[in-house]
Amino acid sequence: MMYKEHLVEVLSEFLNGVLEKDKLSEMIEKPKYENLGDLAFPCFELAKVYRKSPQIIATEIAEGIKSSQFEKVEAVSGYVNVFLNKKEVSSQVMKQIISEKEHYGDVNIGHGGAVTIDLSSPNIAKPFSMGHLRSTVIGNALALITEKCGYQPIKINHLGDWGTQFGKLIVAYKLWGDEEQVRKNPINELLKLYIQFHEEAEKDPSLDDHGREWFKKLEDGDEEAISLWKWFREESIKEFSRLYELLGITFDSYNGEAFYNDKMERVVELLEEKKLLLQSEGAEIVSLEEKDLPPCLIKKSDGTTLYATRDLAAAIYRQETYHFVKSLYVVGNEQSFHFKQFFSVLEKMGYDWHKGLIHIPFGMMLMDGKKMSTRKGKVVFLEEVVQEAIKLAMNDIMEKNPNLESKEEVARQVGTGAVIFHDLKHYRMNDIEFSLKDMLRFEGDTGPYVQYTHARISSLLKKGIYEESNEEIHLDDLEAWPIITLLMSFPDILKRSLDGYDPSQIAKYVIDLAKAFNKYYATVRILDDEALKHARLSLAFSVKIVLKEGLRLLGLEAPEKM
Repeated sequence: MMYKEHLVEVLSEFLNGVLEKDKLSEMIEKPKYENLGDLAFPCFELAKVYRKSPQIIATEIAEGIKSSQFEKVEAVSGYVNVFLNKKEVSSQVMKQIISEKEHYGDVNIGHGGAVTIDLSSPNIAKPFSMGHLRSTVIGNALALITEKCGYQPIKINHLGDWGTQFGKLIVAYKLWGDEEQVRKNPINELLKLYIQFHEEAEKDPSLDDHGREWFKKLEDGDEEAISLWKWFREESIKEFSRLYELLGITFDSYNGEAFYNDKMERVVELLEEKKLLLQSEGAEIVSLEEKDLPPCLIKKSDGTTLYATRDLAAAIYRQETYHFVKSLYVVGNEQSFHFKQFFSVLEKMGYDWHKGLIHIPFGMMLMDGKKMSTRKGKVVFLEEVVQEAIKLAMNDIMEKNPNLESKEEVARQVGTGAVIFHDLKHYRMNDIEFSLKDMLRFEGDTGPYVQYTHARISSLLKKGIYEESNEEIHLDDLEAWPIITLLMSFPDILKRSLDGYDPSQIAKYVIDLAKAFNKYYATVRILDDEALKHARLSLAFSVKIVLKEGLRLLGLEAPEKM
């Protein structure tokens, strides 16, 4: 990134400011092929300014710009292709990484502004399924990326702890529940009751009416309903916390849907004050006709509130509490319509901060090509998958390195890393077919492969007795250049992952870096040439720093030994 900025400066000076520096920076590309250089500047836009062919302009620029950081500058087909001075640039890049360590790539885009992130948000009284993994790990990675880019992330686990389903669950528990069994194994027993309710309701639709009645009691503060609901909630949070700890994920707030019960009336009053609330068939709505959207339902005809009312209350509360500059909602793609409506209502209410509200949609976790469903019992429990991954990692350790210290800890780091990385390496909008086999592979484009590369480098540095020093690093290896160019691009990758709210950019990057280093390791005898040993180990150390930081930004740990 710094060499791109340097090229911008050189071009700006040569072109006498004909184009703004930001524009020049946007135009600079990385050529597809190595033989076309390290950076390329297209001259087609300048053809209109200078009334010359792009190739003539490219030739003039190529002959006119000079810098000790450029080895060669060529004009090819209307592009200025810049080849960086490999020896000088390699030395500068490694020195910067070794000096800045885990802070390499830090940028202060956010200037300390708060970013609330709505993530994970499982429903209480239901097991944490693979379907909830996506919001959890994408949201956690985005929190880490925003923090590295100078924001202050606030992770909110907006628990699904309110709604008609709790009326249904109370009915199911009262009809078929066994207190002793539920206390022994709360989540699985409650799930069985929830599934049984839906099976029985297909035969007897009046059960749905009973469910609605009990939810109304819950909303009205009925003592028995509240007591059961609290019990279900507490047991669920205990279960979830154990799994979050295993994944290494923490939250700043567990304020779920129920937290906003006493804050919704204020939303209704505000909408009335602003003359936005309309009556429609006994229900209360906000018209969104001017946005070509159906009306947003605020209150049903029976007086119960809806998701939209609750989300409006939550957004207002979060702005008043955290004064966020952005508020991210990491919620599945199928909810896109809801967010369009809810954001539009805030805009109509005159809140300028609505511009900072962003829905981060993602594709589904599929099973046999279909969406997982708790009510139909078609679900894979996340904890079972994580435990299976940890077990597989332990088997691998026992087979290949039985004397490894802290085996259990390394198995946890590798097993959970496999599950998290398998999700994040996919672009978030793509659906993912659940496959335990793919998730738990320890070679190829996987988290364990990147972790293993990090551990391999740690072992190499120990064997080579590497020590950091202030001496100049002179590295002439042509084989090292692909690694240097990848190391250089890390800050740019970070910025792109932030701009697109796309952790897969970092996941793909660490795979590419691990592959590039392993190729280098296979072709260059790092410890054999005493004159080059320090420079080559400095390269390995630089890769180790960036791999560890890349993995951290995805929510993975990087074991020193495997």
